[in-house]
Amino acid sequence: MTAHKPIVVGVDGQSALQAVTWAAREAVYHDAPLVLVTVTSAFGDPGVPAGIPARFFDDKELDARKRLAKAEEFARAAADGHDIDIEIARGTGSPAHELLERSKTARMVVIGSNRYGPVERALLGSVSTAVVTHAQCPVAVVRELPHTEVTEIVGPVVVGVDGTANSEPAISVAFEEAAQRHVGLVAVHAWSDIDLDLAGWRGSGFEWEKQHTREMALLAESLAGRAEDYPDVKVQPVAVIDRPVHNLRAQAERAQLLIVGSRGRGGFASMLLGSTSRALLHSVTCPLIVAR
Repeated sequence: MTAHKPIVVGVDGQSALQAVTWAAREAVYHDAPLVLVTVTSAFGDPGVPAGIPARFFDDKELDARKRLAKAEEFARAAADGHDIDIEIARGTGSPAHELLERSKTARMVVIGSNRYGPVERALLGSVSTAVVTHAQCPVAVVRELPHTEVTEIVGPVVVGVDGTANSEPAISVAFEEAAQRHVGLVAVHAWSDIDLDLAGWRGSGFEWEKQHTREMALLAESLAGRAEDYPDVKVQPVAVIDRPVHNLRAQAERAQLLIVGSRGRGGFASMLLGSTSRALLHSVTCPLIVAR
């Protein structure tokens, strides 16, 4: 059960405040506690150079307290009058390790992403990558937006469905998120992993309409059980002849939340993050949940 499991959000400074705001709203939606986590180095930690004066760590501790106080202020404001239980947590050592440990007992881990520079756009930070890849609960990545508050993004919830067991957790999360937000759900089944136009397959006699009908039936079967559990969620099924990342990225431009599984069709067990999930982490603007 997830009823009393917390929403855990990493707090690393100004860039995490929109993630904190989004996480606070998520805690309200699910009537869950909110845990604000920050990490600092401590005297004697492995990797800390010898000779650094103790005052350095005192200053870091003070900075951490200020970060958490500001984060709590933002979280209370985002709760918009709802009474939420907020826990303040300070750790030492590796931020990724701290968040991964907390993922074992969390409903969800939320991390911010600020990718304005060319390096940031090309590659997610090591903490984000480690948490998304190895967390034992769903992970939400909330991109810092320069001119828009993340909680003001409107639109449906979008979920990627590949017709395998890998997308079942994402479907479950998507229905619940759409129900809590009182919005529609767009379920996208992109059933090709290659560019069919470039491959020269169109016009080759392949029975596209029959294949599309089969894929729509597969999509409907994947959604059936959850649709019965959430009768008030209006579902728009979409099956397209396209690589998943193309259509999901397009759908995300008009969505308030995108949800995908951690692995796609045919992924090796050791590949904990599929190519589609990884590509979307680098490119979508709306919040993205990766559901293991």
